[in-house]
Amino acid sequence: MLYEILFPMAGEFAVLNVFRYLTFRTGGAVITALIISFMVGPVLIEVLKAKQKGGQPIRDDGPESHLITKQGTPTMGGLLILVASVVATLLWMDLASGFVWTALGVTIGYGVIGFLDDYLKVSKRNSKGLPGKLKLILQISIAGVAAFWVSAHLPDPLATTLALPFFKNVLVDLGWMFIVFACFVMVGSSNSVNLTDGLDGLAIVPVMIAAGVFALIAYLVGNTVFANYLQLHYVPGSGELAVFMGSLVGAALGFLWYNAPPAKVFMGDTGSLALGGALGAVAVITKHELVLAIVGGLFVLETVSVIVQVISFKLTGRRVFRMAPLHHHFEQKGWAEATIVIRFWIIATILALAGLATLKLR
Repeated sequence: MLYEILFPMAGEFAVLNVFRYLTFRTGGAVITALIISFMVGPVLIEVLKAKQKGGQPIRDDGPESHLITKQGTPTMGGLLILVASVVATLLWMDLASGFVWTALGVTIGYGVIGFLDDYLKVSKRNSKGLPGKLKLILQISIAGVAAFWVSAHLPDPLATTLALPFFKNVLVDLGWMFIVFACFVMVGSSNSVNLTDGLDGLAIVPVMIAAGVFALIAYLVGNTVFANYLQLHYVPGSGELAVFMGSLVGAALGFLWYNAPPAKVFMGDTGSLALGGALGAVAVITKHELVLAIVGGLFVLETVSVIVQVISFKLTGRRVFRMAPLHHHFEQKGWAEATIVIRFWIIATILALAGLATLKLR
């Protein structure tokens, strides 16, 4: 919005030329989202406390300590992230960017699904929320629409192909299966972040790190000079996604202020489904779906731990982990919550660096 209003005036006021630079607008989105988080956060938390008598329902099959330490904490804090990131993005983006609108659509759509899930949990005082099948159908539907649009607007060599990290010019043509694969990336990313969101501050920092990495990837992939130099697949118009990812970094940083142990608010499915969906959508658009699996490797580990636990128990009647997802396993082993959270942050940082290495090692 600011780009459309102020940049045309650059001929009269040279200082307004800064609005043509993605780096400037991305930085502006980070700061704007952070400021909005600090302004809206206290008010939103008080409203959620007033509306949610007893806070988020705690799962009976979770760690027993949570029944004491987490009781009464309000959920739906993801609303803060959504408001801050969406407003900041709209202020600083080029409104003509279809890719950003698509990523915003997935983020908001998944946020609505998460909100309905959280609302049912709080209103019915039940930890189940939306039926799993219905939630999955809604997620696939939104991802399917986004995947069709992205495929139709990507350049011909990239429209239905999968790019492989570490390889310069290799593109695997998936044909119509690209739509299925893109849906899998968005839905899988969304639910992986949701599974990781189980301890104070555990999910938000890895999301912030991944968003920062994909802000850089979007900037490079959307710039023909840098894309050619690094031998990346150039995606015209994708650079604007750096603004969107920057807004998520700022919003996540602001949310962490209130979600740091002991958390004043939980993001809930409202936040976790939306954030995972955002990362998945940007990965699909920038043709870095497999790099997302590296950068977001922590989310993959958490998801795999659940899958392994379920399969093992059904086939053998035995559990591989004391409790799944993986962070609960370490809780059951006696690790302090802060220890688990910080060590997982370290793992997320290492994996993000590994993901960044794929940009050069080709």
